Parts: sequence; C-alpha cells; structure tokens
Amino acid sequence: MTQDPTRRTILLATGAAALTVGCSEYGGESDSGSSSVAASAGQELAKTGDIPVGGGTIFKDEKIVVTQPTQGEFKAFSNICTHQQCPVANVSDGTINCTCHGSKFKITDGSVANPPATKPLPEKQIKVTGDSITLA
Repeated sequence: MTQDPTRRTILLATGAAALTVGCSEYGGESDSGSSSVAASAGQELAKTGDIPVGGGTIFKDEKIVVTQPTQGEFKAFSNICTHQQCPVANVSDGTINCTCHGSKFKITDGSVANPPATKPLPEKQIKVTGDSITLA
C-alpha cells in the first residue's frame, strides 16, 4: 500500500519544524522580547525603552540582537555566533555572549571580545524613529 503524498509532506514539514525549534533553543536562555512572528523591513521590532543602556536584547525569531551602548545609540547585529553558528545566549557586562564555546562580542561594534570566534557579528540595519526601532 502506498502512502498518501499529502500526509508524507505534512509529516516531513512537521519534523523539519521540530528540528528548527530544537536548534533555536540551543545555547540556553536568552533575554528575548521577540514575538512569535518574524519582523520584516519597516515592521516595529521594539521600543527604545525595551533596550537597556549598556546592554541589549536578543530577538530569537528575527535572528537579531539590538544593543544600546550609550544612551540613545542603538546598534543591531546577527544573533548567530561566527564561531560555529550557535545563537548567542545573552547580553551582559558590555558583551553579547555565546555560551556554546565562550565567544563574546562587543555591544558597540560586534567585534570579538573573547575567542574562539575570530570574526565579528554581522551588523544588521535598523531604523530608530521616535521611540520605535524597526528593521530597515
């Protein structure tokens, strides 16, 4: 007896979704304020007050970390570590931290503050208008 291709497609898609969810949880807890729907260009990501001065917030669904190195200065970077592509886990003490292997990146420019990563986090484009931060 042959299996219904529609059922097979659904089962494969469900399995892939489960793997993706499991993978995105690797690296521990994050301080994400993200929604379950990924933001697109022009869509609001956060309010400026959501991003701590001297720190940052990780948005897992959008694969981005937004930092505020100094009052009113906002930066955005990929949340994927350049060492072995684990998602970063948290932002503290002026660095974006990957707990997979201990890499740390500066909140000011995404550069490596602590190896084993050797490349900076890629910068992402954001736009700040009033108290709203959107993806550019």
